[in-house]
Amino acid sequence: MQRELLEQLREITEEESRILNGEAEVDRDLYTSGSDFTIDSNKMLEEGKLIAIRTHTRFVHFPLHRHNYVEVLYVCEGTLTNVIDGKQVIVRKGELLFLNQFTHHEILAAGRNDIAINFMVLPEFFDVAYSMAGNNNVLADFLVNVLRRDNQQGEYLHFKVSEVLQIQNLLENIIYSLVTGRGNQNKINQTTMGLIFLYLMDSVQYVEMRLPNQYENMISMTTLDYIEQKYRTATLTELCDMLHLPMHVLSKMIKKTTGFNFKELLQRKRLSKAVELMCDTDLPISDIIAAVGYENNSYFHRVFKERYGVTPRAFRVANKKNDKVRL
Repeated sequence: MQRELLEQLREITEEESRILNGEAEVDRDLYTSGSDFTIDSNKMLEEGKLIAIRTHTRFVHFPLHRHNYVEVLYVCEGTLTNVIDGKQVIVRKGELLFLNQFTHHEILAAGRNDIAINFMVLPEFFDVAYSMAGNNNVLADFLVNVLRRDNQQGEYLHFKVSEVLQIQNLLENIIYSLVTGRGNQNKINQTTMGLIFLYLMDSVQYVEMRLPNQYENMISMTTLDYIEQKYRTATLTELCDMLHLPMHVLSKMIKKTTGFNFKELLQRKRLSKAVELMCDTDLPISDIIAAVGYENNSYFHRVFKERYGVTPRAFRVANKKNDKVRL
């Protein structure tokens, strides 16, 4: 980050000055008008604005609170420790923490050199980012739905992307734009966030989520649906591209949630479809092999016999007779 911008963010705010002069707590009146500690977007954002930023208040424990907007925390220097549902989530330099609406959390006291930015974002700000991610992007659907959800269960997305230079540059751009107030802010900032979102789609191997099982289940269901619909031509490479996941990450997740690797799932589907065609049609075996996606007849005969204990022809004869098929 540019030194001038970082030094501007490092400056002691009026609130921090009062804390350093003896105030023991944050001034809740700066954040909310209600009795509970819900930080109000009407207090934090100017009318008509979809996004604003402020530096995180240092030198004091920030007590348990929530927001009626999406909060994105970015650490420019040092670290910041959130406590979410009793779990410490340490956000380090260059990392992002997305908190959905109404998530309760508290923040341990930060030191002078712990510089963090709070992006205060209304959910509709992400509409441009969502449209830029494209239609039928299941990962974008999942992330946006998590952010939009009105949920108090401590949902968060922690992106450990300090080494992703493109994201760091884009974040500096949007921080500079919001700090200086220059340019057509809404359009530029929403487009910049859309670019950040696209890079985050390609960086999900670095994400930690509050609801990992939900995420993994979404991935496994998408995998099974993909195989069901495209078993003839399905490849792990295509699925990785569709989900924006590295092959080793996706392979590990599929194995964990289904008990099978991608090749085994695909083979089971193809063999199951082949059995269906053998018993329900009079297609030649060679045509069935091609119809389910195999190019090598010898390989098909080998894997079929390994699974069913007989050759495809013998299987067809036996099961045509009694109409019972063991899948």
